[in-house]
Amino acid sequence: MEQQPVTLLAIESSAGSASCAVLRRENGTEQIVCTAAVNNRLTHSQTLMPMIHDMLKNAGLSLSNISHLAVAVGPGSFTGIRIGVAAVKGLSFPNDLPCVGVSTLGGMARRMEGVPYTGLILTAMDARCQQIYTALFSAKNGKIERLTPDEALPLEEVKKRLTSEKRSILVIGDGAAITYGALCEAIPNLILAPESLRYQHATGVAIEALLAVDREECVSGEVLVPAYLRLPQAERELRAKKEKTSQD
Repeated sequence: MEQQPVTLLAIESSAGSASCAVLRRENGTEQIVCTAAVNNRLTHSQTLMPMIHDMLKNAGLSLSNISHLAVAVGPGSFTGIRIGVAAVKGLSFPNDLPCVGVSTLGGMARRMEGVPYTGLILTAMDARCQQIYTALFSAKNGKIERLTPDEALPLEEVKKRLTSEKRSILVIGDGAAITYGALCEAIPNLILAPESLRYQHATGVAIEALLAVDREECVSGEVLVPAYLRLPQAERELRAKKEKTSQD
């Protein structure tokens, strides 16, 4: 089946840094046209839209050139994810652009596409309380394959699952250093990814989203929603308080 031409704008705002990228596929060739990223103390609500505007302008593009939108919908920072999803919703409405919601962990692993590494990839985002948001992927001949769903797991459970694994395990993500520090003695084949490949970025979101476009998994901006693995802390505390009250 012939692949359709695509010019896809992707956003990643699930953690402290935020990034955006445009991926273009034309005549069977894929190219990252432009990217931009910020990692400062300003909030994503302050930086994200100006960054997207400047990136498109510098690349000689406008929203009218974009055919698809993509965003990391979780797991990650509840506020960051909401801002990213809201941005894509707003961008989609004027031209009714199709949208793709991408797993943060899937996009993170997809950055390893084409890298000459064979083994497992453990994605890790700090979920606090000695837990990580994580999923396991395999890498072989430059191809990435998902092995497990996104989960929020205690580090002890991750150790239990991987202690007997003999293959190399490359750990990536903003929780990679924490995970490596906690598990490297028990899992000597654990490898901490270099800084240049470690963190989530919109380029990975774009590559993952293009696969979803080909599977015809796009949705309208109206129905695009975050994909939290657990409730925000305020909601968890409220639920716990209600349960305690009902038991008294």
